[in-house]
Amino acid sequence: GNRILIDGNSASGLGAVYAGATVVSWYPITPSTSLVEAFEEYAKKYRIDPETGKKNYAIVQAEDELAAIGMAIGANWNGARSFTATSGPGLSLMNEFLGIAYFSEVPVVLVDVQRAGPSTGMPTRTQQSDILMGAYASHGDTKHVLLFPSTPAECFDMMADAFDLAESLQTPVLVMSDLDLGMNDHLSAPFFWEKDRKYKRGKVLSNEDLEKMNTRYGRYLDIDNDGIPYRTIPGAHPTKGAYFTRGSSHDEYGLYTEDSAAYVRVMERLEKKFETAKQIVPKPFMYQKKDKSKIGILFFGTSTYSSEEAKDILLLQGVEIDAMRLRAFPFNEDVNLFIENHDFVFLIEQNRDAQMRTLLIGELDVNPKKLIKVLNYDGMPITADFIVNKITKELELMNQYTAETLSI
Repeated sequence: GNRILIDGNSASGLGAVYAGATVVSWYPITPSTSLVEAFEEYAKKYRIDPETGKKNYAIVQAEDELAAIGMAIGANWNGARSFTATSGPGLSLMNEFLGIAYFSEVPVVLVDVQRAGPSTGMPTRTQQSDILMGAYASHGDTKHVLLFPSTPAECFDMMADAFDLAESLQTPVLVMSDLDLGMNDHLSAPFFWEKDRKYKRGKVLSNEDLEKMNTRYGRYLDIDNDGIPYRTIPGAHPTKGAYFTRGSSHDEYGLYTEDSAAYVRVMERLEKKFETAKQIVPKPFMYQKKDKSKIGILFFGTSTYSSEEAKDILLLQGVEIDAMRLRAFPFNEDVNLFIENHDFVFLIEQNRDAQMRTLLIGELDVNPKKLIKVLNYDGMPITADFIVNKITKELELMNQYTAETLSI
């Protein structure tokens, strides 16, 4: 029909070109290598100045993952749209740099094509097991925006969303793909790009803006009460708008301080920014609601294909069930209401420790007993049969327990 056949890494690479990315720094690692290779192939075609033949992009193969994300952060700080791509072991190494980008508020996009861990794990097998590490990467109190694509089309779309969000929020944004989505071919809806779409660069003060400023520029002042300050690009103005970018504690003007009150103000503003993020990240997708349903299922990423099929099978079997697909972290109020409005919710994910469940319980303070685990972590994509069998067995146990309780 009107679908195309493509892998998620190629879709992400093309999405980065459309998103305006001009710099990628990376260190090869399965299964993310082909994403950067795809970006390079598309950049060779679409990032060449037609008049001079000059390359309008830079691709740097770094010596390791630490250098890769450091370069990406530096390029974003200097005004470029830059990103890096890695998998779980690389993300582990990138934690400290993610912390400095979070605290100094420099935008950066990181694509994590997840694979089976821990340690080297199974490099050629898929999992969704970097959820918690991605959400709270780095030491200290940090929280990062996560996007969960489920199809190549969403890989394409969410790369553009990721750059817009990173610059609008001035923070790292992680696109949480996985090996199954990234390296395998999938039938996908064709990609669509609005011709009049404009990049959202966020609160960037130009030379003209700074020239009109009558007060002292404060890099970390919360003027609009949304947690997001105004930033400048180096060299924007010869005398105004300069500040010292540091990863250590600072006040609203970027000056070093260990004053407790100033530190608390900065940390609370960053938390306010995260609340603002809830309003602009991609909303969860709600499937047709079943009015009689007391049962819900939650899923995300490449669990989507099998979860949608399992939902349809269960409905044919007479099980009234609602479904929601998570598309981003932080979670908005729709996710909280979905859980609250059902007696219990089956949470489908591909890792051993139910990491998304832990994230939901911790962030939304929901009753853990309402979230029932459906877990697959053998490195192979989860199947609809697996989900149906798991849910059916759980429902049988619940019915049996209810019958025994009533008889007592």
